[in-house]
Parts: sequence; C-alpha cells; structure tokens
Amino acid sequence: MPLTFPLTPTSTPSTPDTIATIHADPGFGVHFTDHMAVATWCIGEGWSGDAVVPYRPFELDPASAVLHYAQEVFEGLKAYRHADGSIWLFRPERNAQRMIASARRLALPALPVQDFLTSLEQLVRVDAAWVPDAGGGEASLYLRPFMFGNEAFLGVRAAHRVSYAVIASPVGPYFAGGVKPVNIWYTDEYSRAGKGGTGAAKCGGNYASSLLAQQEAADNGCSQVLFADAGSGVNTEELGGMNIGVITADGELITPALTGTILEGVTRDSILTVAADLGLRPVARTITLAEIFDRVDSGDIVEAFACGTAAVLTPVAEFRSKDGNHVVGSEPGERTMQLRSAVLDIQYGRAEDTHGWLRRVV
Repeated sequence: MPLTFPLTPTSTPSTPDTIATIHADPGFGVHFTDHMAVATWCIGEGWSGDAVVPYRPFELDPASAVLHYAQEVFEGLKAYRHADGSIWLFRPERNAQRMIASARRLALPALPVQDFLTSLEQLVRVDAAWVPDAGGGEASLYLRPFMFGNEAFLGVRAAHRVSYAVIASPVGPYFAGGVKPVNIWYTDEYSRAGKGGTGAAKCGGNYASSLLAQQEAADNGCSQVLFADAGSGVNTEELGGMNIGVITADGELITPALTGTILEGVTRDSILTVAADLGLRPVARTITLAEIFDRVDSGDIVEAFACGTAAVLTPVAEFRSKDGNHVVGSEPGERTMQLRSAVLDIQYGRAEDTHGWLRRVV
C-alpha cells in the first residue's frame, strides 16, 4: 500500500516575519522549516509510520547501527518558486531512483519512487511559505531526504529497523557576490572510492573520507579537491562533492564516464542533455588527469567546471597540485555560463521545459 504522509501540524508555526527574516539571509543548511517527513521500515513488516510531523530531534539509542557502522544514505534536491507563485521540483524521479541504488549498496530497504515523491510533495505543500521568491535570482528550498539504520544492535549486519526522513532548508544563491571561478586541488595522496566500493552511492562515508583531502585543498588556496581513480591513480574521477567537466576549443564537453566509482549526478546528466541543445558535443569517457592538464596548458581545453545541486555549475579557474598549476582562466567561461543559465532557466520556469523535467507541487 502506498505511503501517504498525513500531516500532524506544529502547534508553534513560524510567523511570516520570521520566515522573511530568514529568507533575507538564509545561508546554506542553517535554518530549517517547521515540519519534516518521516517513515519507519522494519524487517518482515515493510514501511509504516509515514507522516509529516513538526521538525524535531531524533531520539537514538547509543547502540543504533548508524552510529557504529555508518549505514545511511541521503539525497539532495530543491523546490523552486516560479514567477506565478507555483512551486516545482526538478527531476525528483532521478533522485528517487538514485536513492534506491544507494540504499541497495548500503543494505538498506528501497523506498518506492512514488513514496519518495509523496514525502517531498507533502512536506513542501505544508511548508510552502518557506520556499523563497527567487526574484530573478537563485533562492530555493533545499530538500534533504535520508535514511539510516536505527536498530539498537552491535552485531555487524544490516539493521532490521530503518528510519527515513526529509528535512528542508531555505537557501540563497550559492555565489552571493556573483559567479566566480574557483581553484581545484588535485590530491595524489587520497582516494575517494575504489572498485566495488560505495563511490556510486550517495552516502555520508564518501563525504567523510574526502574531508582530510578537502582540508589539504583549503590549505593550498582551493575550494574543492579532485580525485583520481584508486586503482591506477591516472584517471579523472570527481571532486569531493561534485562532478567535473571540461570544454575544448572545438566545442566538445568531456566528463568522466560512470564506472561504478563516480556518483551519477542529476545535474551532470542534465548538463549533458542541455549541452547538445546548445551545440556542444557531450562525451562521457575515461579521461586522464594528464590529458586534462596537458590540454589546459596547450589551450585546447578552454573551460572547466564543477557541477552539482548546490551551485549548478561552478567555473574552474585553475587546477593546482604539488607538481604545479594549470590555469584555465580568471573569468567564467562563456559556454559554462550558457550551460548554467540554461539549467537554471528551466528550474525557475524562465525557459520552456522541453525535456519534461519539472514536477509541479503547488
């Protein structure tokens, strides 16, 4: 039986003035809406306890599986308010499918696509006032669905009880002062994921293992860290929290092929589709770090970008490593910004959704 996520409303809703104050300076993942969607899975029983309830802390037993064996997965997507006041999701079915794949890899139960969508829609509807007016900008409501092993048991096996939830946070433009190219640090000391590992799953462990390398990047004046494959250390994979792409002088857009160790980004896939609409030639293939660095140095790669839900596309200024720097450019590339605008315009209803990516909620 499909889940419905009925509402138990909060007795202390935020006032319009409070929400307006938060919208004026939301940050990212700092403020949260009045409600959350929840559900519980138990072995032999399936999913139950689905509801939209007041936002509140979880009560976890100290022996809960997630605290000891990191059995959890999550997703990230946004709700967008269009100029007419309506609210839309962007390709949420892809997030639902990816969460199922991530859950499978972490030995967690699958939440059916329709139940995933219902949880998002019910939460957004009740907290619709929290979805910012974009006003021609990039404000939105960030949605974070997640599930985790919530059984009090220290044996090493998949949890027999799992909690699912969706929380929401209003966010402003990723680049408050305008889009600016960032520097990327290539690490030859750390790996993000290996063959047969969890690289293609969206789980916290992948992000935790990137944090030390991310600190190394920060120490070298870089905003993100770039990882090579764990096997050979030769092939380009992805950044600590985003996929990567490069654009050549003759109009080819190259991004590393999905090999089971790279997260299948929804934004990445959207960019590959939009690129063809804009006259670029999208190619997903194995590309070595040496090829990228050499072609940047020769001027054959003229633009580079990172991509993900939070920032859509982030232009890359240069790649840095212990062996030297490879400069792309100090200004955002023309093609990069065209791609970025094309995706954003669809998300905010400023351009026709010819691919059927939008799903109306309100």
